Amino acid sequence: MPVALVCGVLLAGTAACGSDGGHRNQAGAPGLNIPVVSGSPNPGAVPRLPGIGSRMSKRVPADTRQAVVVYGDDRDSDESTVVLYERKANAWKLTGTWPAHNGRQGWTTDHHLDDERSPVGAFSLTDAGGSLEDPGSRLPYWYDDNAYAAMTEDGDEHVHDFDYVIAIDYNRLKGVAPFDWNRPEGVEKGGGIWLHLDHGDGTSACVTVPESGMKTLLSTLNPRLHPVVVMGDRDHLSA
Repeated sequence: MPVALVCGVLLAGTAACGSDGGHRNQAGAPGLNIPVVSGSPNPGAVPRLPGIGSRMSKRVPADTRQAVVVYGDDRDSDESTVVLYERKANAWKLTGTWPAHNGRQGWTTDHHLDDERSPVGAFSLTDAGGSLEDPGSRLPYWYDDNAYAAMTEDGDEHVHDFDYVIAIDYNRLKGVAPFDWNRPEGVEKGGGIWLHLDHGDGTSACVTVPESGMKTLLSTLNPRLHPVVVMGDRDHLSA
């Protein structure tokens, strides 16, 4: 198998998404007020996710009933908050929230390989996997301890980053393992961007959450409910 492009960069004997920054101990993005419920007053209308403006809302499919929203602190910040919403009738209800990290350089609307920024956008979530056996994922789960272990050095501090991962459908084929090499838009547009276990600081492009959050997402996200991730800095998300 060719060396995989993971978290937007080519990993070849290097630490996956890690850097040497300090650990974050905050409960969430500073100053971010996340509503518990957000809905539309018009029966049958598609409700808008909290903090998501009209531009990004148009990218969320009408049949989506689960959304993972990554609220980035700032365009150039690697800190964010991940919130799980589930749509009940005509409203989005918050069902989980976790402190998170994104690309160490922040966010971009034009992601490229090695820019160390996470792509802003709305992307489907169709495939999961990890170096540990399936913990009860509702998404198709691709277990391969060798494939994921090869992405970090033996004994590296990031060796557990990929215990559990959920592929973000940015520049990838759906219905294949997260570590699949194919890049439909070309290698220069990056790829291998995942939700995975947090290591306390910024990434190359992935979004990371604590292990408890990953297990909750894996056990909750249901392909029949067409889950998506909506991600970006707050200014882009609210536009």
